[in-house]
Amino acid sequence: MPDVNSTVRFLLGNEPVEIVLNGQSGYLPSTTVLNYLRSLHDHKGVKEGCAEGDCGACTVVAAIPTDSKTLRYVAVNSCLVFLPWLHGKQLITVENLSSDKNLHPVQQWMVEHYGSQCGFCTPGIVMSLFSLYKGNLPADRSTAISSMSGNLCRCTGYQPILDVAVKSLQSVGKDQFSAKEEEVAGYLLSLQSQSLELKSSIQLYHKPGNLNEALAQRKNHPSALLSTGATDLALRQSKKFELLPEILDLSGLQELDFCREEADCWIIGAGTPINDIWSKLGKSIPVLDEVFSVFASHQIRNLATIAGNIGSASPIGDLIPVMISLEAGIILKSNSGEREMPVEDFITGYRTTELKPDEIIHSFRIPKSAISHTIRFFKVSKRRELDISTVSMSARLEFNSNGSIDKAILAFGGMAAKTSRASTAEKYLKGKEWNSETSEEAAKLVTEEFNPISDARSGKEARKIMAGNLLRKLYVETTSNIRQDA
Repeated sequence: MPDVNSTVRFLLGNEPVEIVLNGQSGYLPSTTVLNYLRSLHDHKGVKEGCAEGDCGACTVVAAIPTDSKTLRYVAVNSCLVFLPWLHGKQLITVENLSSDKNLHPVQQWMVEHYGSQCGFCTPGIVMSLFSLYKGNLPADRSTAISSMSGNLCRCTGYQPILDVAVKSLQSVGKDQFSAKEEEVAGYLLSLQSQSLELKSSIQLYHKPGNLNEALAQRKNHPSALLSTGATDLALRQSKKFELLPEILDLSGLQELDFCREEADCWIIGAGTPINDIWSKLGKSIPVLDEVFSVFASHQIRNLATIAGNIGSASPIGDLIPVMISLEAGIILKSNSGEREMPVEDFITGYRTTELKPDEIIHSFRIPKSAISHTIRFFKVSKRRELDISTVSMSARLEFNSNGSIDKAILAFGGMAAKTSRASTAEKYLKGKEWNSETSEEAAKLVTEEFNPISDARSGKEARKIMAGNLLRKLYVETTSNIRQDA
């Protein structure tokens, strides 16, 4: 029998916390970490600015055990994290940083560099800086900019904050948490394999401790909403005010958190956070480096997964056109076995997929043969970071020995009810020389092929123009070695 608990256990700072999430305690299973902290009289440093992961004012850090001696410090948006996610983790807020009335180094540096004015966003900024201080990232300005892109500040200006971020990256990360790290890691590991079954009168929340339990729960509860990072699912509650009646939380399953290289491919687990994939495969698969550099924010990438992005089947999901251009496979698993299909075939329509009621997404297979060809990703959005696509394109061109195009894949997001390929333009390019004339004609075919909608993000005709221009951009950059921001 699995070790099933109805109580969420974690550390808040260094203090053990146990919460029965049955509604009677004042908290439902889907209570966010943000709302939990705001309910406490002594943890109101965390702020709610947007409740959708855009502003960073609610940033906290979770310390996650990697083994019995070490912890990994991860900055997350507390507005996107449900309380059960904290089980077996250490939650660190701005109130936990100072010790004996001495500021933590990152707090002291914020003071010295004049990094705070009104102070509303400062606690979230400080927590992001703390995660950099405790992390092991490159100590350069580009890393600082990327890591701090999820924190907005409307009055200080970013220069002093980025100065502190670079200083945090350059530091050794020793503080009051370092002395207790082995003790904390051992305690948290003892909770990691526990399963949670949380019930209230209006909600049921399953958090299995291993893959076999997850598959059994999936079979027994086929209508439960699946979650690996909840960065999309949580918005249904925080922005649309939906009650999520039943949730199957697959986050934290070790069997789904991996990146593995094989002779002819890479296999990526469905539960592997985007930032982990980026650090492990960004250099091996350059197009992933391109898309991850404009994918949400550091905090969201610490939670979000490829499975969540693909499984949502959103027509503007950033990773869907990339996985189509890579001709990636998706591996689905149930108690009765597993099956694999192309990602392109997995998505059947607007937010609909081939996933069966007893299946979960297990992993993705990316063939090594794909990256020997020209593959690029472009995204049009109103902001570079922390914005969803208006139009996106991932293109793959294969050339034969005489220099003409042997195969073209042009996958567009934001142009139809699902991510779709520009098949007419692809057929036209086959056998053609890649020059200004053929690229221009292909761009015109792209604008004629799609019939996008007009919405709050853009008009129909504007989307057509953007799609054609992305193909023109592809030509310019692949023939002149000029890299421009999309």
